[in-house]
Order: sequence, then C-alpha cells, then structure tokens
Amino acid sequence: MDYSFIKKVLFTEEEIASRVRSLGEQITAYYRENYGEQEINIVMILKGGFIFLADLIRHIHHPLTVDFMAISSYENGLKDTGIARITMDLSTSIRDRNVLIVEDIIDTGLTLGYIIKILREKGPNSIEICTLLDRAKNRIADLPIKFRGFEIESFFVVGYGLDFRQKWRNLPFICTLKDEVFET
Repeated sequence: MDYSFIKKVLFTEEEIASRVRSLGEQITAYYRENYGEQEINIVMILKGGFIFLADLIRHIHHPLTVDFMAISSYENGLKDTGIARITMDLSTSIRDRNVLIVEDIIDTGLTLGYIIKILREKGPNSIEICTLLDRAKNRIADLPIKFRGFEIESFFVVGYGLDFRQKWRNLPFICTLKDEVFET
C-alpha cells in the first residue's frame, strides 16, 4: 500500500492494542464493582468505531450485548455541523439496562449529547461513555466521559476504523493526512 498520504503516525498498532486492552480491563472492573454481574448493553455509534469495538469487547470480561446506532452530523465527511440525525436506531430495548456508549472519536460533543438525550428517553438504568479518541479542546457540550483512550489535538485523523471519504479505515494505526489530500 502506498502511504504517501500520511503526514504523521500518531498511535501505532501496538500503542492502540495496549490502550484498548487497558480500557477493557477498566470497564470490566467498573461494571463488576458497581453492577455486579448485570449485563452491559454496549451501544456503538457506526461506522468509525467498529474496529475499536471488536477489539475492545474481547478485553471486557463481563456479560454484555452489543447494539448499533448510526448518526449523521458531518458535512462532506469533514465538518461536524452540530445537527444530528439518526439514520439507524437500536434494535432492542435498553429500558432498565446499563448502557455503555462506544465512540471512535468525540469532538464538540454535540452529536453525542443528542444521542445521550435520545437514549435517556428510552429508560436505561445507567449510561456511560467510552471513546477511543477525545478532542477535549473542541468540546462544546459537557459530557461525562468515563473511559478515554487517547486525547488528541484538533487535526483530522484516519486509520483503525476512522476514515476520510470512506478511505483508510483499514490502516492498523492512526495517522494524520498531508494537506494535499484535502485539496483533491
């Protein structure tokens, strides 16, 4: 594969694997301590987090189920508009369940704030957040992020499920792109 589009690798495959393993251990301990053997209902927001989710749940040693939502809030795949719309809702009820939202990246937090509002209306017992990447400096909405992989600055990243116009999700690492990629 031609990697000429890469500006800088931010997190290697090994760094990601280590952090995901640690997050799984933290999640296991938290739910076991606070909820005993009650099941975790993981809600993943499609699409970028699917690789993260697949790796993460292998390190959560606690009963769990997985469901998916799809939300769109990006314009041309680049800019978060802050206007979210549900394109795919949950397939099962979360009433009286312990929900863990799994995200690939949290930016302004506006979209996730909207998702949490929608999920709270469904009557869960609890809602927690796990994100692989956090752009905390861009945060507008106040979010109680319980589990955080890495904090990053305000640059666009791809790899490990994250994409630019549906490209580069299959990279095993996370990187930034050269400026000329955005010009084409």
